[in-house]
This record gives sequence, structure tokens and C-alpha cells, in this order.
Amino acid sequence: MTATTAPRLTTAVTAAVTTVPRLLLVAAVLLGALFTGAAPASAHAALTGSDPKDGAVVATAPRSVTLTFSEQVALGDDAIRVLEPSGARADTGELRDLCAGSVVKYGVALRTGLPDGTYTVAWRAVSADSHPIAGAFTFSIGAPSKTTVVLPQQEAGGGVVGVLYGIARYVSYAGFILLVGGAAFLLACWPRGAAVRPVQRLVSRGWVALTAATLALLLLRGPYTGLDFGLGSLGAVLETKTGAALVSRLLLLGAAALFVAVLFGAWTRREEEAEKKDLTFGLAIGGSVIAAGIAGTWALSEHASAGLQPGIAMPVDVLHLLAMATWLGGLAVLLVALHREPSIGRTAVRRFSRLAFGSVAVLAATGAYQSWRQVGSWTALTGTAYGRLLLVKVGLVAVLVAVAWTSRRWTQRLAETAAPAEAEAESGAEAGAEAGKPAAGPDGVTGPDEVTGDGVTGPDEVTRERAAQLARQEAALAAARRKRERDADPERAGLRRSVLAEAGVAVVLLAVTTVLTTTEPGRTEQEAGRAQSASSTAVPDRPVDLTLPFDTGGRGGKGTVRLSLAPGRSGTNALHVFVDGANGRPLDVPELKVSFTLDAQRIGPLPVTPDRVAAGHYSSERLQIPMPGEWTIKITVRTSEFDQTTLDKNVKIG
Repeated sequence: MTATTAPRLTTAVTAAVTTVPRLLLVAAVLLGALFTGAAPASAHAALTGSDPKDGAVVATAPRSVTLTFSEQVALGDDAIRVLEPSGARADTGELRDLCAGSVVKYGVALRTGLPDGTYTVAWRAVSADSHPIAGAFTFSIGAPSKTTVVLPQQEAGGGVVGVLYGIARYVSYAGFILLVGGAAFLLACWPRGAAVRPVQRLVSRGWVALTAATLALLLLRGPYTGLDFGLGSLGAVLETKTGAALVSRLLLLGAAALFVAVLFGAWTRREEEAEKKDLTFGLAIGGSVIAAGIAGTWALSEHASAGLQPGIAMPVDVLHLLAMATWLGGLAVLLVALHREPSIGRTAVRRFSRLAFGSVAVLAATGAYQSWRQVGSWTALTGTAYGRLLLVKVGLVAVLVAVAWTSRRWTQRLAETAAPAEAEAESGAEAGAEAGKPAAGPDGVTGPDEVTGDGVTGPDEVTRERAAQLARQEAALAAARRKRERDADPERAGLRRSVLAEAGVAVVLLAVTTVLTTTEPGRTEQEAGRAQSASSTAVPDRPVDLTLPFDTGGRGGKGTVRLSLAPGRSGTNALHVFVDGANGRPLDVPELKVSFTLDAQRIGPLPVTPDRVAAGHYSSERLQIPMPGEWTIKITVRTSEFDQTTLDKNVKIG
């Protein structure tokens, strides 16, 4: 290396290292934007039906209101509320479990003597994959009316609590990655690194972050799902599947603390090869069990535990989390080691390169299965929020793999570092030489003694000053040595820069993954949409207008029928029918009949005989449409005693 090359490398490395805090700051801002700008947490379960249906108008008050969900949900007290037009409670408050087989249905009984008007049904629940859901709809008794009910605008899982809960989830994932991935790197790739202080701090901080985030999730879980903050809600949370998973994670973290203590204590100090090998085997087995258990607390309470093939999805999710932690956590340890401990050798880096390659292979296989399970179709990949986020994640993984390939090339070119023993011997010789020199006085003259302020020599004080001076010299020499070793190898500097780039992409990737775990899967979103469209077809608030030509086959039997239905929604409507002859003028006909049929619900035909208002104009001002859906309208026109025809048209009424 030339004299001009070293400064350039030093400047590049220093710039790369000083970029780390800025990178973390940008990642924090990005994470906040993701959680603030993203929709509130959607769930794996969805409301697929209700009785009465949304927007329905019923002649008499029903005895109860029932809700049907796509999957099993957990409902608490006041989970379903029915409110009168005045805002008073119309239900008895007693929740009824009406589930039968694969049908998930719950309901509440209504009080007797309810007045006519528009009623509001507000509900909230927690899906099987731990995410809160909520919603509201209306139905009318007798006829629609104004209502004073005002529902909160904030959706389930939104607001400040939702943002804090999302950040705690991100920190828990990051802590898990540092703890598990860091320990795996030390055991499998770099055993000597367990004695390196910066590496110890990194892994220990991973444990602290995961523990603190888990406690925060446990405290925020109640408000996140719609409960009040307090001991009462905490007790309710502990009775849920998510609460049990968080408590189990805390217990496993207690075992993880013991693992970390042994890793950085007895295992690091063990010098006999046979004993250390046995202890390594024990740590590997015990650590694997603890890591799999902690990963299982996510798999047992989130997307993998609900929906399609949960028995396969949960073990696959555990493997996915372990592979992610091994790759990204090892990457973090490697970055710290390359910066703070340049004596890390080529062997350790190559071992991690092979370990990372295996982790990426596992991630690809498990990720492909999870994508198929959660998305289900190509249209959901681009047509749902989950699918679009998944495409972003895949893109980030592709970028990360590309940068990792660059790191792999630097690894192949990496020159072997000098043996640690030689470096220690050299530093010891330099320190010993400095220690053998007598301390210099203020005038630059060395001497065995120094004079205190009162002219009396103080041996103890001189010894302390000399020891402090030697300590500062040794620290300066050690820092200079590390800097020389770090800057002396251009391949190592290139590897350090590429690993830093990998870490930056990994931070963003983890943020996207965290948001993805709180988003409704594309398969579920599309299935819920199909179920809702099958049970209720809503259209905009506008009249239904039809123009149909007719021909009864007789003389003067040709013309046009124009039908108008306003407002075109369930409930009371005004029906107007205009009949025009072939010449475009109004045409009176001997008979005109209209009927409405809702085949999906086996309703009808509901016959209507409109009254004649004027020439060619017939109307019915109080036509009742009982519920929304795709209705078939049939119009029968008779132009003579024997000539008539029936026209039909399917229309969507909201």
C-alpha cells in the first residue's frame, strides 16, 4: 500500500463508521413514518355477514342481532353494542355464542318495545392472530330516520397506542435478532469473539431490548385492543393467547439470561479443549431450544396460528425467524468486529459467509411458502396492501443479497490477519518498554522521585501518577495499533463498507417486516370481500334508472319503458314508470305490473301495481325494498287484450 492510499482508506472507513448513527436516525424516522402512515392493524378475521344486514329495513323489531366472522375471534364485555337513534342502548348486554361447526357467529338479544328508526351496531373483537378489529353498521325498523349516534373515528389498533405498540414490536424483533444471531455467530464462527467487549455489549443489549419491548407489549396490549389501561385490562390480557405468549417469552428470556452469562463467563474462560468442546455442545443445544421457544411465541400468536394449514405454518414461521436472526444478527456482530476488533480472521468471516448462505436458503424456502399461504393469488399480490408490502420486502431482500454477494467477494480476497498471539506479544513488548522508562519531570529531566508541592517527596502519589500515565500510554498504543491494523488491509476496509451497507438495508427490511405482520393477509382480504359482496351488494346513493325497449307483437305494440327508483336503496323508495310508443309520445297501456326478486336470499317476487298519474306515467310512492342486494326487476306490459310481454333486468340496490 502506498503512502497516499492509506489516508484515503482511513478517510473512507472513518466516513463509513460515522454514518452509522445517521443511518440509525434515518431508520427511526422511516419506522415512525411507516407506523404513522400505515393503516391501523388489520386482522386475519373479517366480518362476513350480519342479521339484520347492513342497511336493511325490517317491518318489526328483531329479537337479536347476530354477526358472522370468517374465523374464530375473541369477544369481551360490550363487544357488540346496539344503539337506538337517540344513542341509548337497545341490547341487553348479554353476549351469545352461536358458533356451530365452521360457522363463527355471535349475537346479542334486543330489548322489547323498541321504537321505529335507524339503529347502529358497533362491534369490536380480537382475531385469532392477535390483531384487533372493529366496525359498525346500521339497520332500520319501520323506516330510516336520523340518528344522534357518533362513533369514534379512531380504528382498532390506531392512534398513539398503535404507534407505540408497533415500535415495541420492531424493538422486540431487533432484540431477538441481536441476541440469537450474535450468539450463533460466536458459537459457530468466532469463539474468540466472546471475549471481545463490544461484541458482549451488543448481544447483551439485544437481550435487554427484547425483554423491555416484551414488557411494553404486555402493558400496551390492553389499550391496543380497546380496553382501558390498568391492572384490570392487564389481567384480561393475561387470559388471552397473546398474553400467554408474552409471559412465556419473558420466562424464556430468564433462561436466555443464564445462557448469556455462561457464554461470556465460564465458556470464555475455559481453556482446556475437551471441556470447552463439551460446554460448546451444551450451549449450542440449550441456546437452540431457547431461541426456538422465543420464536415460537410469535408463531403461536400471530398470522401463522390462524388461517390455512396452521400445523405446518407455525413450524415454518419458527424456521423463518431463526434464519432471519442468524443472518442479520451475525451481520451486526461482524460489523462491530470489523470496526472494533480488526484481528478477526478470514476463517471466521468465511464461516459466517457459509452460515449466511444457508440462512438465506432457508429464508427463501419458508418465505415462498408463507407468501403462497398469505397471498394466495397473483391478483392479491398487486391488489392488496399485504401483497404490495410483500413485493417491497422481496425487493429489499434482493438488494440485501446483492450487497451480500459483494461482501462475499471481499471475503475471498481478504488477507489473513496476523496471529492474535503475535499482536499481543508485540503490544506487550511496547508496553514493557514504556513501563521501563522513568517518568519525566516538568523540565524534561527524568529522576527516580518527584517533589510534592511542599517540597516533600510522596512515593505513593508518584506511583499513582506513573500508573495513570502508563495506562494512558497503553490505551493510546492500543488504539493506534487497532487503527493501523484496520487501515493496513484494503480488502478488510472494503468488506467493512459492504457489511455496513448490508446492515443499513437490513434495518429498513426489518421495519417493513414489522408492518407486514400487522397487515391483513391478501388471501383473507379477498375472501372477505367476496363473502361480503355475496351477502350484500352496496352501490352509491343514486336512483336506479332503466330504459328498456318492448314489443308485444301486436299492432302498436312497440315502444320503450323507462323506470326510475329513488333513492335506490333499501327501505322506502318512489317508483316511477314511463311508457312511450314507437313515435316517442306517452302511451297508455291497459296493464302495467312490476315485481322485485332477490334470488340470493330467496325473497320475492314482490309484486307492485303502480297507479296511473298521467298519460304513460305510472307510480308507487311507498315501495319497500327490504334489504340491499342484486335484485331482478320484471316489468310486464300489456298493449291489448291478447298482446303482452315481460322485460327483466338485474340491478344492484344498496
